[in-house]
Amino acid sequence: MSIMANETDIFRDLLDCLVDGVYFTDTERRIAFWNKGAETLSGFSREEVVGKRCLDNLLMHVDASGKELCKNGCPLSETLQDGMPREADVFLHHKNGHRVPVRVRVAPMKNEAGAIVGAVEIFSDNTANVQLSQRLAQMERLALLDSLTGLANRRYLESIVRSRLEELRRNNWPFGILFIDIDNFKSINDKYGHEIGDQVIKMTSRTLDATSRAFDVVGRWGGEEFVAVIANAETNELFDVGERMRSLVEHSMLSAPEYLFVTVSVGGAQAVPDDTIESLVKRADDKLYQAKHSGKNCVFI
Repeated sequence: MSIMANETDIFRDLLDCLVDGVYFTDTERRIAFWNKGAETLSGFSREEVVGKRCLDNLLMHVDASGKELCKNGCPLSETLQDGMPREADVFLHHKNGHRVPVRVRVAPMKNEAGAIVGAVEIFSDNTANVQLSQRLAQMERLALLDSLTGLANRRYLESIVRSRLEELRRNNWPFGILFIDIDNFKSINDKYGHEIGDQVIKMTSRTLDATSRAFDVVGRWGGEEFVAVIANAETNELFDVGERMRSLVEHSMLSAPEYLFVTVSVGGAQAVPDDTIESLVKRADDKLYQAKHSGKNCVFI
């Protein structure tokens, strides 16, 4: 084996030691290298992606508004065009269907003549892992996790709403809740069975959780219903968060037994000082009902 081959093997081994995802593409955005960090963060193995283009039903980056960057505004594509490095916060498509928040950094690769021959993209998990782990550990101790999704259960959500109401009355700190329901879930269960239905619930829960801010709480209320408790939010911020969640769920996808997309309807309500848990949930539920009867896949606050 030549010295050059040895150096190449060492270089690849080093990249495989990184926690971050790293991949190389040619000028046609065809993937030539995919490290173990990329496998972990995306769920796609090296064998599944090498030789394919990154937009071939793989990462399918979208921004926080749900804009499909592979079609317009892809940082890697733009770097291949002008040779300028770029950074962006995006949501990649995990093999299991949910969206994962990542920070991507792209740089051009050039030959000895200075011509662009490809690009390298590094993507890092953008989730607050330490804070999330601490929160999950505390919730596990208190038996406040939903067993299917790993999110907060209804008991924990009710305790959070109760605490937020006390803070609102005492300190005038605004907050609101979002009531979120998977559209046409019964037909999904009827067509594909309960196992796929559970996968849809888990995919949706992961996307909703990844979309939420560190100081918000998202949990499963029951069945295919979720509640998000949104801190420091007036009505317009509540709508923006709900719309971001709706859009990113719409752009999530299960790949088995076939490409399966789902949508959610969202109803929201801003809390007022004389609210109870029941009155606040009822107002949000009324808006969810309005969203359902206005065509679904929409947000009413």
